[in-house]
Amino acid sequence: MRTLLDRFYRGTGIVAGFFLVMIAVMALIQIFGRLLGYAVHSFDEFAGYSMAASAFLGLAWTLRTNEHIRVTLLLGHARGGTRRALELLCLALATALVGFFAWHVLSMVWLSYTLNDVSQGLVPVKLWIPQGAMAIGIVVLLIALVDDLLAVLSGRPPSYDSATADGGPAFER
Repeated sequence: MRTLLDRFYRGTGIVAGFFLVMIAVMALIQIFGRLLGYAVHSFDEFAGYSMAASAFLGLAWTLRTNEHIRVTLLLGHARGGTRRALELLCLALATALVGFFAWHVLSMVWLSYTLNDVSQGLVPVKLWIPQGAMAIGIVVLLIALVDDLLAVLSGRPPSYDSATADGGPAFER
């Protein structure tokens, strides 16, 4: 199960990277199109969708590899049971907040789907499609947070602490 989850998180990170590359490709096409006197329409809209997809789909992988910005001022000075309690509190709060956000994002996607909502640009895009990438990303982040919460509850370190052991920034326990 651990290998499957790690591959899942990594896969969403790779897809997030793909959307970043798509943003660069669309920007280059627009630049060369303007130089050649050809106007490329709606690429800015698609670049925005790609940016949202990249940001949300990369959340879980970024968490798992300890690349999120974390303020560990208090946590860095805590030891033993106090540190574990603070870690559990932080993970529980993060899980609750992300769960709340995921619920509302999924509701938004469902509403866009049922209303057949489309974008207002030159190319009408069914909005549930780009919103769906956002929903998938936030749900995968929720799964990653629950995964870390269960790890800490069972006495193992969270994934982002394991990532620091592999060469990332670390603080002393």
